[in-house]
Amino acid sequence: MVEADSAVTGNTNVGSHRKLLNQGNEVETNRIWGDKCSKSEVVINQGPTAPLPNGIPTYTVEIMNVCVSGCDISGIHLKCGWFSSARLINPRIFKRLRFDDCLVNDGKPLTNGHTISFQYANTFRYPLTALEDCEHRLAVPLTVHLEGRGHAD
Repeated sequence: MVEADSAVTGNTNVGSHRKLLNQGNEVETNRIWGDKCSKSEVVINQGPTAPLPNGIPTYTVEIMNVCVSGCDISGIHLKCGWFSSARLINPRIFKRLRFDDCLVNDGKPLTNGHTISFQYANTFRYPLTALEDCEHRLAVPLTVHLEGRGHAD
C-alpha cells in the first residue's frame, strides 16, 4: 500500500486519509476458454465385466477427457448416489465424498484425450454422470496489459 498526502492521480483527488494500492502496469491472465468446463467434455462409459468368484457382478468404468479445445480438466466430480463397491477401488482414482458426489483422479488434471478407468463390484450398476464442478487447466493464457490505471508512488 502507498500512503498519499494530497495528490491528484489520474482523475481522482486523494486526501491524506486515503491509502491506495500501488497499481502500476499490471498483467492479468485470462483463459481463452474460461475456467469452467462443460459436463459434455467428460465422457463416461461403463459396462459389465466378469463377476467376482462369489457371483457379485462387476462393472468397468472409463472416464475420458474429450475437451475439444485441447485442455486438461481437473476437479472432475460425478453424480454417483451412494456409490459403494465390494471390490476395493484406489481412492486416488475414484472415491465418494458424500451422497451424489464422487471425485475422479483425486481432483488432479485428466490430460486431454486420456482415459482413467476402474472396476467396481455391486449387485446393480450405478448411473454415473458428470457434474459441472470441473475446471480447465493448461489452456493457452491470453495476456492483457492494463495501462492507464492511476497509481501513487
